Amino acid sequence: MYSKVPDHDLLMKLRDGDQAAFTEIYDRYWKLLYKTAAGILQDTDVAQDIAQNIFVSLWQRRQEVNIQALKPYLQQATRFAVFKAIRDQQTDKLFYERLAQVTAEIIMDNPMLFKEQQALLNELIDALPEDCRETFRLSREENMTYKQIALRLGISEKAVEKRMTKSLKHIREGLSLGLCIAVLCINC
Repeated sequence: MYSKVPDHDLLMKLRDGDQAAFTEIYDRYWKLLYKTAAGILQDTDVAQDIAQNIFVSLWQRRQEVNIQALKPYLQQATRFAVFKAIRDQQTDKLFYERLAQVTAEIIMDNPMLFKEQQALLNELIDALPEDCRETFRLSREENMTYKQIALRLGISEKAVEKRMTKSLKHIREGLSLGLCIAVLCINC
């Protein structure tokens, strides 16, 4: 029905809530977005999630976004989402590298502080919601990848990523505060 309609006209119809126009945009550009994300990430599941999320966002924000050129807009949104996914994965990795470094320094300088930190970490993990705690332990204690965790738990990798993000935020905040308090108490 809309296969020969130019992008500009599809955008006008999309703003009015025309689902057929949205479907045409999706059919026209989904594969391009998916290939772009998969080509950079080398992870087809994450690439699918990114492409889907871009279209969900497009539909949800259809009345508020002012898109001049649809294809470049969607490609830029894909690149942004890919870089965000890479950054999130790097942040996770860097956090654990920093934690290992700080822990090694604490062990050398003050074994009592290390015991405090370890106890705090265990408390923070135990305080996580059950689904986050299970996901966190599978990742950290069993060294499973997000994909392996998703398969074991019967959820999407995106759900695993969200649980890990939530868990790490909780642990980072708790460790930062707890470690500062422990250092102050030991230095008293």
